[in-house]
Amino acid sequence: MRFLSIQSHVAYGHVGNSAAVFPLQRAGHEVWPVLTVNFSNHTGYGAWGGPLIPADDVRAVVAGIEDRGVLGTVDGVLSGYLGGEAIVEVVLDAVARVKAANPQATYTCDPVMGNAKSGCFVAPTIPPLIRERALPVADIITPNQFELGFMTGTDPDTIDSTLESVDRARDLGPDTVLVTSVLRPDREPDTIEMLAVDGEGAWILQTPHLPFKANGSGDVTSALFTAHYRESGSAKVALERTASSVFDLLQVTLDSGERELRIVQAQDAFAHPRMQFEARQVR
Repeated sequence: MRFLSIQSHVAYGHVGNSAAVFPLQRAGHEVWPVLTVNFSNHTGYGAWGGPLIPADDVRAVVAGIEDRGVLGTVDGVLSGYLGGEAIVEVVLDAVARVKAANPQATYTCDPVMGNAKSGCFVAPTIPPLIRERALPVADIITPNQFELGFMTGTDPDTIDSTLESVDRARDLGPDTVLVTSVLRPDREPDTIEMLAVDGEGAWILQTPHLPFKANGSGDVTSALFTAHYRESGSAKVALERTASSVFDLLQVTLDSGERELRIVQAQDAFAHPRMQFEARQVR
């Protein structure tokens, strides 16, 4: 499959396209990365070098790809952190151009806004932009539990309340929702879950909760889930394959003692997921 991925880039470490591209390639897919920033490292370090790419320059890259006459071969568009209205419009314009050339193509929006520990860490203008502009044209969204609640004005915690929040999100436009980092109070100790919902049903999957923060793991998750879902047509299968690969990536990273994801070292997990976890249907 072929994916147009419009995301940030860092030279050191793995977030944005630096996290999404190689796992997709190792899983056998073609990826065309379009960069929105070119930083030395992710901003979690507190200091970084490099430029924001002007929206017109990002648009010019997409236009140049379009000039090659190949947008009709794109199976999916991916976007992650959206830094402002100008970039949102560039992404949505790219989605429209791809879907005009290939109506079967999908758009996956990872609505990066924050997390349960840090709260919302983007500018106040970003959540309304995502909710009102990006979600209505998205086919797949991959929020964490905090972002799901923030977008829908809800407070999901149990399976039932999370499903209700997903339904509200689906009413905004996307057919398929992957909720990452589901933390319900009645789960087994030291576990974490992901929930995948589409028009066919809802499935939840539980893994051990590894005790560290991994910047970029959400970008990997969003990319792999999209590819597996497009290939299999099954939210259950896509959830199981994605969870298998991402867990092994996180375990390799934890074992290494390094702060940055060990994406190269864990590459076999992308090409050949071990399928060590089984999702159960909850609706």
